[in-house]
Amino acid sequence: MYVTPEQFTASGKAGVEAILGVASAQFAALERLNTLHFEAAKTAFEDSVGYARALLGAKDLQEAVNLGSAAAQPAFEKALAYSRSVYETSTKANGEISRLLEAQTAEFTKSVNSMIEKFAKGAPAGSDAAVAAVKSALAAANSAYDSFNKVAKQATEIAEANFAAAAAASRPMRKAA
Repeated sequence: MYVTPEQFTASGKAGVEAILGVASAQFAALERLNTLHFEAAKTAFEDSVGYARALLGAKDLQEAVNLGSAAAQPAFEKALAYSRSVYETSTKANGEISRLLEAQTAEFTKSVNSMIEKFAKGAPAGSDAAVAAVKSALAAANSAYDSFNKVAKQATEIAEANFAAAAAASRPMRKAA
């Protein structure tokens, strides 16, 4: 079996498209994260200016202490909302990249299987064992990849559950404050 220039070019184009797809997804996630960071910094600055002005207007120490207590809860809630947004953005980006890589892996596997089948048809007599070994190795690699994907998805689900539990655990603190 021979690899034609068209097959080589198509493979190269597919690889470049996959890289560009991942880069595009990462850039979009970076853009969303930068927007989140900027908005959080802007809000924190505005809140700090308001708090400083309120402190300057405090008539006594008790009023200053009350202002500090009153400012703590909204700051905590904003920090929690910010971390939730960062987490959601990261999870979304991870999902997009995973989908792109899964599609690329499926296409690569299909292409390799097709090449193995073509090779097997034109292979000399007695090479059946070598073709079977290559097929077995490819199947083992696919199985390992699938196992890795399952573990990664389980880890993501555990992280999501932990984040949800942490967010839920913070709710009683907000009510108690």
